[in-house]
Amino acid sequence: MELGTIIFLVVAVIVVAYFIYIYNGLVSLKHNVSKAWSNIEVILKQRHDELPKLVEVCKRYMKYEQETLEKVINARSQVMKARAASDMGALGQAETQLRAGLGNLFALAENYPDLKADKSYQHLESRVSQLENAIADRREVYNESVNLNNVRIEQFPDVLVARMFNFRPFELLEFSEEEIRDVDMKNLFGN
Repeated sequence: MELGTIIFLVVAVIVVAYFIYIYNGLVSLKHNVSKAWSNIEVILKQRHDELPKLVEVCKRYMKYEQETLEKVINARSQVMKARAASDMGALGQAETQLRAGLGNLFALAENYPDLKADKSYQHLESRVSQLENAIADRREVYNESVNLNNVRIEQFPDVLVARMFNFRPFELLEFSEEEIRDVDMKNLFGN
């Protein structure tokens, strides 16, 4: 074999190996996003199962707060629809509504000492709060995975492989400004 042919084959093997390396990295990032989303879905499902129990306990004590309870149930339904459709924009909006409804529910519960003393309520309030924190933590991991994927498929030379094999960006899970903003306690408690 000629030296030119050997050099060409060595370069070709290096280029192919490098493209395989890039491809495998992109596949790994894509699966990390899927795994992060699955982790969020587990927590959303757990919270989905707990919320009707919480509302039922509250109904026993909060006879005049039906509107607040209905808002929580309606927001829960919207979260589940968005989750089933994997629509991150709608999920972010529904999550914002649900969190606002839960905030109002927990604030109103302060006016019902018997409810606050109920062991079922205490357990469910604690459980839902823990799940809310877990959702926030897992949302952070999901968004980081999405960001890593989206940046990588736009970088050169990865963009060439990404386009060749149809790697797509994922949508961040973002909540509205209301979710991010500090809570106005005066407005929340009607003072």
